[in-house]
Amino acid sequence: MDYSKIGKLILTLRREKKMTQKDVAEAMNISDKTISKWERGLGCPDVSLLGDLSSILGVNIEKILLGDLEPNDAEGGNMKRIKFYVCSNCGNVMNSIGEADLSCCGRKLEPLIAKKENEEHAITVEEIDNEYYLTIQHEMTKTHFISFVAYVGWDRVLLVKLYPEQNPEVRIPKMKGGSFYIYCNQHGLWKKEKN
Repeated sequence: MDYSKIGKLILTLRREKKMTQKDVAEAMNISDKTISKWERGLGCPDVSLLGDLSSILGVNIEKILLGDLEPNDAEGGNMKRIKFYVCSNCGNVMNSIGEADLSCCGRKLEPLIAKKENEEHAITVEEIDNEYYLTIQHEMTKTHFISFVAYVGWDRVLLVKLYPEQNPEVRIPKMKGGSFYIYCNQHGLWKKEKN
């Protein structure tokens, strides 16, 4: 571990939060001299303190220990690069339009890879008035179901959560361009391009 890099990162993050060494020390119930020692690279936070330090500075423990926060490349928020993430433990759904380090229930989440719809995961889209009416021919039991439907347009994402024993059908307002996604809890993410 490079104590100097860790110290510089702690110093930078503390200043970003507009906190003094004393503010951080009081929040952690330790001496401000300890914070000073870390920031000068003369030591490293004890493992038992990393959780509190992470919360106070708003950064992952892993990043503190690496002593580096690498910024993402600016992708301009291109919706074509959207990534969906689902926690295998609690079912939480997240998305990003750039690189992201996401975690849930203590587990790092990997982006889902969308496959082109197939017979078992076919998405039927009808236009009714000013809406798209989506139906999915898929069982909806407690062990095998469609967890969410998403419509990704040029400038927005509309995500509809579905639950077991609910009909797999959704109404979505019409938008220009875009793609439809469904997530099967057993077979992953599926995609249909809008015609």
